[in-house]
Order: sequence, then structure tokens, then C-alpha cells
Amino acid sequence: MVQDQLRALVHRYPLVRFATRQLRVHLPRSLGGLDPARVPPRNRRFTLALPRPEDDRRPVGPDTITLQLSGDLTVPRRLAASGLARHEPDSLASFMAILDHTRPGAVLDVGAGVGVYSMLAAARSRRPVFAFEPTPELAAAARSVSSSGDLGFGVVDLALSNHNGSGHLRRALHNDMCNRLVPTARLGLSHITVRTSTLSRWNESAATFPTVVKIDTSGTEPDVVAGGLEVLRRFRPWVMAKVRPDRGVEERLMALLDPLEYLWFPISGDPPYEAREEICGRSSPAWERMWMFAPEEPPSGFWDSVSVWRAALRACRGAPSEP
Repeated sequence: MVQDQLRALVHRYPLVRFATRQLRVHLPRSLGGLDPARVPPRNRRFTLALPRPEDDRRPVGPDTITLQLSGDLTVPRRLAASGLARHEPDSLASFMAILDHTRPGAVLDVGAGVGVYSMLAAARSRRPVFAFEPTPELAAAARSVSSSGDLGFGVVDLALSNHNGSGHLRRALHNDMCNRLVPTARLGLSHITVRTSTLSRWNESAATFPTVVKIDTSGTEPDVVAGGLEVLRRFRPWVMAKVRPDRGVEERLMALLDPLEYLWFPISGDPPYEAREEICGRSSPAWERMWMFAPEEPPSGFWDSVSVWRAALRACRGAPSEP
């Protein structure tokens, strides 16, 4: 217990984490020493190639973006090593195809992390884009991404859920992509209190017309959908959501979406994807776990567009980090 609390304390404050690692590189391995070559830098600077189809002649957005983000964050480390080519490529390709084939409107990136989906939506469309991220360091990183390429997407420090007020966010100790709201009365150093809102309440105050919603909240996706049912009924946006197995997520999503008559597509492999009668997290591979919920049959050319974006993403490989 004490060891976990100390680890949570170090993890909570980036400066403490960095200083601790600098001390540990001078210790022998038997006393918890670290290999200096494996210690992440305090800041990671790298240039990221953004996808653009070969026949795309639209003068929208940059072809590359130079980012400087915390060296501890998981997604920047992966992007610096492998680029967008290996970052949920099937999900990103489907997301970009949705942007190409849906009516004009806002993009809502719920559980945005550092803002990869928001970045691409802002770089390759003229839609208003909003990134929802309650974790302070991830929200700060998303703002840095937005300003680095003059992309201009908004970052909202808010956890969307099924209630308004506040909630407890549990920060994962080993992977910042897995922070999630939890129902608990006992707070430790791994928990922080964050503002919460339903999607319907936020949209009412923001007065947006959402047509694309992406949800990745580490297991609380049904809560986001439950809090946004009025938005789904009124605006009929296309939805992409992570569906992790064995947490009851599938059953709750089916109960919420079935009355709305959405079509359910697991994102996996080469398109076209087949609509399913049941939502099952294991139908999509572990490195994706994404489903597409469509309010209508995908239009003509949609699946070809997914293939085109998949080829464009394949060319976006990583580049060496800059000093």
C-alpha cells in the first residue's frame, strides 16, 4: 500500500518524477537504479507527418507538424517512434472517411488524450473541433498540439459522463491512456477531482451542431452515451467508440443504442466492414477496439474512402526525435 502511494505521488507530479529518475540513474541496479539510455527525456520534440490522399488537392492544413511534449506521455513516445502509421490506423482511416462523407458540423473528441483525432480533424477539415480531456497534463499537451500547427481546435477540461457536477478520475500508474472516472468515496494520491457534465448539457450551453463524436474513456463509454442521448436523437451524429470487453460495456451500449436504430460496425482489417447484430469488444483487435455506430447506411464511396485514408496513413512513419 505504501509503495503504491509513493508511486502515485511520483507519477502525479512530472517534476518530481523527472527528479526521481535523475537520482536513480546514479544508483546500482540492485538498489533500483535505472539505465540512462532507457530514461525518457523531460521533453520530447519530433516532427509528425500528417496523412493526405494522393489525389487530394484541397489546400487544407499542414503536411507535417512539429510537436514538443512531455517525454513521459505514452502517445507522444509512440508517435515519435512509429508515426501515425501504427497508431490505430484502421480507426483513424474510418474517422477520416466519416469526416469526408457526413454533413457539415462539429467534431467532438471525448477522451481526447493529447488530441490525435482532434489534430487530424482540424488539419483535414474546416469543421469546429472540440477535444474533451479532464487529465491536466494531457489537456495541456492537447493545447500544445493545437497551437503548434495553428490548428485551432478547442480543448475542454471536462469529463463527459452521465451526471453533472464532479467526479473522481483515477490516474493509471503505468499508462496515461487508461485514466478513467471511478465511483469511490476513498481518495488516494492516484485520484483527482474533475468537473463532469453530460454531453447534452454541454452541447446545450455550447450551441454546437455535432455530426461526428469519438469516445475513448477507458470503460465509461456507456456513461458518455447515456449523458448524450438527446444529442444522438436530435442530431444523429456518427459515433466512434472504444469497446473494451469483459466490463459490461457491450451490453450497456446495446441497450442505449438499439432504440436509436444505429448500425454497429466493428473496425477491423480491410473494409468494407459488416454491420453486426451484437456489440462485442473482441470483434475488433486489441490494438484498435473501436466500433463505428452509424445512423444510416454508409453512403456510396465510403468504404473506398476508408481504403484511401488507410494508404495515406501507411506513409506516415516516424521520424527521429530532435534534441
